[in-house]
Amino acid sequence: MQATPHGGGLFRTPLDNYPPFCYPPNHMNLEDTALGPTDFIRDIVSKHFSERKYPRIHTRFPPEPNGYLHIGHAKSICLNFGIAREFGGICNLRMDDTNPTKEDVEYVESIQEDVNWLIAGWAKDNLGLKEKGKTPDAVSSHGKPDFHLAPARNAGAVEPFYASDYFDQLYEYAITLIKKGKAYVDDLTPEETDEYRRNAKESPWRNRSVDENLALFARMKAGEFPDGKCSLRAKIDVASPNIWLRDPLLYRIRHTAHHHIGAKWVIYPMYDFAHCLSDYIEGITHSICTLEFEVHRALYDWILESLDLPRPLPHQYEFARLNLGYTVMSKRKLHQLVLEKIVTGWDDPRMPTISGIRRRGVTPEALYAFAYNIGITKYNGVTDVAVLEHAIRSDLNTCALRRLAVLRPIKVVLTNYPEGKMEELQAVNNPENEGAGMRKIPFVRELFIDRDDFMEVAPPKFFRLKPGGEVRLKYAYIIKCEEVIKDAAGNITELRCTVDLDSKTGGATANRKIKGTIHWVSAAHAVDAEVRLYDRLFTVPEPDAGDGDFRAHLNPHSLEVVTAKCEPSLKDAQATSRYQFERLGYFALDKDSRPEKLVFNRTITLKDNWAKEAHK
Repeated sequence: MQATPHGGGLFRTPLDNYPPFCYPPNHMNLEDTALGPTDFIRDIVSKHFSERKYPRIHTRFPPEPNGYLHIGHAKSICLNFGIAREFGGICNLRMDDTNPTKEDVEYVESIQEDVNWLIAGWAKDNLGLKEKGKTPDAVSSHGKPDFHLAPARNAGAVEPFYASDYFDQLYEYAITLIKKGKAYVDDLTPEETDEYRRNAKESPWRNRSVDENLALFARMKAGEFPDGKCSLRAKIDVASPNIWLRDPLLYRIRHTAHHHIGAKWVIYPMYDFAHCLSDYIEGITHSICTLEFEVHRALYDWILESLDLPRPLPHQYEFARLNLGYTVMSKRKLHQLVLEKIVTGWDDPRMPTISGIRRRGVTPEALYAFAYNIGITKYNGVTDVAVLEHAIRSDLNTCALRRLAVLRPIKVVLTNYPEGKMEELQAVNNPENEGAGMRKIPFVRELFIDRDDFMEVAPPKFFRLKPGGEVRLKYAYIIKCEEVIKDAAGNITELRCTVDLDSKTGGATANRKIKGTIHWVSAAHAVDAEVRLYDRLFTVPEPDAGDGDFRAHLNPHSLEVVTAKCEPSLKDAQATSRYQFERLGYFALDKDSRPEKLVFNRTITLKDNWAKEAHK
């Protein structure tokens, strides 16, 4: 594999030369080589690393805890932690928790669980956490007072970074801007503020004196004003072509307790104000955001540069967010699906949330293989969900244990097989992994096959079981359907078949050419299980495109629940294992599963059935 130069003596193998769905590289010697994907952000970081611009590459993943993380966040996690890992740096996990009206401890806990799950085994050592309860240190940098909070160096009690832990420092920074004449207290209502900014119009209170602004801001902090009465705004340029520079809000009043710090504050910093200064306090070098924040970058830089901060300033870089076909990514719309009980919760396996994807049975290896291979660009687009599904199949094909399960059972009686006889047949656990070994499955006179594998009146190219037709039972014998038994209503209840007793592996007729092979389980040994057959939640590639209601495109067949008959080894199924129900798809135990009642989720079908439908 040919390597190409990649900034200051580093080498990086081109992504095009990687096999489909390669996995993130192991930790590498950065003085020699840096294997892995390449993109414009990594090019920038590589250049800075080679120039030794920073003592250490320091990124961050800063979600707002106002919902569950989704697969778009997985792309950001893999990018930020991937860069930290590839360049021997740190990636802080930070809660950008500046809006107490929408945030909750539930979301904080789910974010931590999702991040830990996704980075386990490849970037855990690059996770930046702080000492529990610690707030920024007051330090001196280049002879100037400064604030800094570094990741914890030991494995004691730690927690994520929180923007709310910096509220004292952010308040001090706001005071500094007021003293510099770069911020003022405004009495416009929120609606008036939006109108004035939209029309490039100055507020009547824009030119208040510094002393008056300081006094009013102190009264805001003391809780003397109701919500919406006044706000703190940056004094930049009301006529700027960039609307984010038209005297944006820095603080607003919210008489609401905060999930992390309680009722200490009644004024809360706006995201744009807190975000850049949190990056600075933590010593972030590369603040990597999605493309919608590109227009915010000028404000990010203005705030930092206006404060005359003594340490090197972080810089913001933007990349295109992940837009995935047949999916909605808006937290508001995902929240709507939960509130309206269209899904069972944030971790419903049909949801694009990381917790939902995990519950469905997708592995972290599949997710970060997908994230690494779709690339990082500056151009918005829609990624076909089939790309994700291919990554999932590629991963599960190598790790899933093969098992036999019948989803819609119909009984088969082998009339010439001895009553009371039971054989143990050899079955492969995983043909992709010889080390997975073999298992034994019981074979008896009465079996179950899948109802879909029999047709009483079959078309010419139907190669499964039909009256007078033969099929091979996987790992077993060739059988022939002799008689169809029906109930009074005409429903098929039983198939009576004969078995070629010499057709088992090693037998005289084992090599007879039979076009169809089907799966089966022993009726006497079968284990019942609830199987939830999940499919795409929407029927169109872009359900929220245009002005229509995205719910109009919900897939009414996104979940079907059946009671399956499973081979007996599945009674010992493990939550950490993945299974291929042969000929059917990949499955995993659900969290609802109990020893007395197994519950499996279908992670994905063996083949892309949607592509087949699209070509009809």
